[in-house]
Amino acid sequence: MIENGKYSHGHKVAKLESALAAYTGARFVIGVNSGTDALVLLLRAAGLRPGDEVVVPAFSFIASASSVVLAGGRPVFADIEPDGYGIDPASVAAVAGDRTRFVMPVHLFSQLVDIDRVLDVAWRLGLTVVEDSAEAIGMRHRGTHAGLLGAGGVLSFFPTKTLGAIGDAGAVLTNDPRIADTADALRHHGRFGRTIDNFPGISTETGLPGMNSKMDDIQAAVLLAKLTRLDADIARRARLAAHYTELLTALPGVRKLPAARPGGVFYVYVIEAEARDDLAAHLSAQGVQTEVYYPVPLHLQPCFRDLGHRSGDFPNAEAACRHTLALPLYPDMSTADVEKVCGSIRDFYRGRP
Repeated sequence: MIENGKYSHGHKVAKLESALAAYTGARFVIGVNSGTDALVLLLRAAGLRPGDEVVVPAFSFIASASSVVLAGGRPVFADIEPDGYGIDPASVAAVAGDRTRFVMPVHLFSQLVDIDRVLDVAWRLGLTVVEDSAEAIGMRHRGTHAGLLGAGGVLSFFPTKTLGAIGDAGAVLTNDPRIADTADALRHHGRFGRTIDNFPGISTETGLPGMNSKMDDIQAAVLLAKLTRLDADIARRARLAAHYTELLTALPGVRKLPAARPGGVFYVYVIEAEARDDLAAHLSAQGVQTEVYYPVPLHLQPCFRDLGHRSGDFPNAEAACRHTLALPLYPDMSTADVEKVCGSIRDFYRGRP
């Protein structure tokens, strides 16, 4: 790649886009420099206008909502379902208003949202569905890959993801040629047209205001190599998750284990636990790293204070923020590692009321 002299938006990126299209079944894959940029470009390409409202879940990573603002829209928060952490379709219907044009379900952790109900509500309300499928590579609903169930979706290749780069990278997925062409132009300063060899087909004229969100070829090269073992890694994650479930079932103090839905993939293994923060500190002292997803719900983030939300507005999202804890899960873990984590959790709750 270095000898070729093309370090971004080149041959490796094009090859990765083709490989991801084959893996996901998408007609179009547009490689960009992060999952967040992918969300911004998808919203703009799908027709979001300044001031349009987008319904997003109150329980997610900040990018699910900040991407709406960056694309020129206004986030409107909805609660989640308590079991799978997906957006609650009934809450979507309750918060949607006259200016609402989109709904963004977020597929979190290890399973898809209840997408059939989300699509039904969206159809009844006349909303366009764009999926934050950043965590969902490999997840499918009745054979259709996440991100292709509505107008389009995204992938994140942040290093911790199921398919991770060695830096930031992302992609837009869609079957809509209009969305694909627009997102393709937006990632490269709004220039339409692309051929790979020295890019003679790219216009020097800017068709619309775009941004510099081209994917680095070094990230594409890494992802191409790791894509060859993705299915094996997903299967390994599933075996480790099953071992976690076996050892943690009915353990006092563990409130909830991940629910299983067909087509899911274990990106992370998230439990709900009593005295969550104390448990995390105990595990850290034992050499076990954990992660809290997410400590503050989106509607209570300082950057969205002007929306006027208060504690108690979305109780399921707030409860998830108090209790969820992600345990270590990655393909190179051993079953002995899982047993060490579970043993440390058991020790923490032993003797506690």
